[in-house]
Amino acid sequence: MAELTVSGATHPILKDDYASEWMGIEVLALDDGHATIRMTLRQEMLNGFGMAHGGMIFAFGDTAFALACNPANPQPGAAGMNTDNITVAAGVDINFLKPAFRGQVLTAVANRRASTGRSGLYDIQIYAADPGAGIPAAAPAGAAPAATLPGQLPTDTATDAPTWELIAEFRGRSRTISKK
Repeated sequence: MAELTVSGATHPILKDDYASEWMGIEVLALDDGHATIRMTLRQEMLNGFGMAHGGMIFAFGDTAFALACNPANPQPGAAGMNTDNITVAAGVDINFLKPAFRGQVLTAVANRRASTGRSGLYDIQIYAADPGAGIPAAAPAGAAPAATLPGQLPTDTATDAPTWELIAEFRGRSRTISKK
C-alpha cells in the first residue's frame, strides 16, 4: 500500500487506511488541530443522479477530521499526546449544501474549535472546483480558511468571482480513548 504523505512525512493513521488510499486523498497540510486534504471525484464515487455520493463526501470529511484530531508525531508525555491513546469520532453532523460532479477537485479544511479534557470540537469545510482552479488557502490551526469568512468563498482576485464552492459543512465531536 502506498502511504499518504505530506512534506515527506507519513501520518501514522494513514499507514493502513485503504479507504483513503482508494479515494485518492492527498494530504496538503497538517498542524496541531488542523488538516487540509484534496481528492478528485471519479465515476465510481457518484450516485445514480450523476453527482457525488453523500457517503463519499462524508468519508472525505471524516478523513480530514481524523487527521486534525490525531497528531502526526505524538510525543510521549506531552499534554494530550500519549502514544497509547487515539482520538476518534464521538459524533458528527454534516450539511450538504451543493452537489459536486465527476472530475471536480474537492478540498477539505479541518480546524479544531475547542478542546477540553478528552473531548474536542472540529469544523470541516468541503469545497469543490473544476480542475485547475487552485486550492483554497489553508489556514493556521484554529482559523478560518484564508481570504474567507464564514459563508464566503475563496475568490479569483482578478475577477472577484468565486473559484471554489462550499459544498458541505461537517462538524465533528471527538473523544480521546486508549487504543488498548
